[in-house]
Amino acid sequence: MKLTVDSGSTKTDWGFFNNKKDLTIYKTQGINPYHQSQEQIRDILESELLPVITQIDRSTISELFFYGAGCATHTTCALMSDILKNYFPNAEITVDSDMLGAARALCGKSEGVACVLGTGSNSCLYNGNDITDQVPSLGYILGDEGSGAVLGRCFINSCFKRQMPDKLFKEFLDRYSIDRETIIMNVYRKPLANRYLAGFVPFILEKREVPEVHKMIIQCFTEFFTRNVINYHKPWLPVHFVGSLANSLADELKETADSLGMTIGKIMASPMDGLIAYHSK
Repeated sequence: MKLTVDSGSTKTDWGFFNNKKDLTIYKTQGINPYHQSQEQIRDILESELLPVITQIDRSTISELFFYGAGCATHTTCALMSDILKNYFPNAEITVDSDMLGAARALCGKSEGVACVLGTGSNSCLYNGNDITDQVPSLGYILGDEGSGAVLGRCFINSCFKRQMPDKLFKEFLDRYSIDRETIIMNVYRKPLANRYLAGFVPFILEKREVPEVHKMIIQCFTEFFTRNVINYHKPWLPVHFVGSLANSLADELKETADSLGMTIGKIMASPMDGLIAYHSK
């Protein structure tokens, strides 16, 4: 049996499979070894994963492919590999970035530009097996253009800077029972501010037809394309997207790409099916 894992900042999908037709997926909260300690990661595994996979003999897992947010350096990849080895002792473990996982899921064995739009954002140029070029994401403070965290940040900024209709602003505050002080506290004083900001995406999606909100979304996506995708200098390649946000705002992505003369390829909510196909070969 094999195990393919897709781990983002918000959620992690664990796909156990023998072949394409024999697949079981379990979910836990997001795992990010860059932001979370070994103890926190072990707690997630022991409290959320192990209790729901009791029917699976973990010693039968022969290969484990973990693609995760924060797994972009040798140090964090080695840390995740060591942790996983404790729970899947007989598995040959490979830990790579969530970006490589997205590229393999989206492009398979073909060349293309692969992008992730979820809580965070990222992109790369992919040659059919490996990443050959990558504009750095830089995270939600310095980058992450077009991501859920940045959309949330831009929406809050636009509300308080009086760029959104007053009625919409009031509805937003009432919906989440928050005020300026609460927002400041959660963003500047509490951990995982990126998740907090991305938590406002459902409201943004609900109000996407409001002209001011639509304009903000297009501006955020334009920033993503112009600061990331255009810099690969291969405008003839299709641009593929994976992530909950990309899937929910597919129309806005296509509108933005059209305005910039780019071609959208695949858009999928999760890379799991693509990763299973890639690793089943």
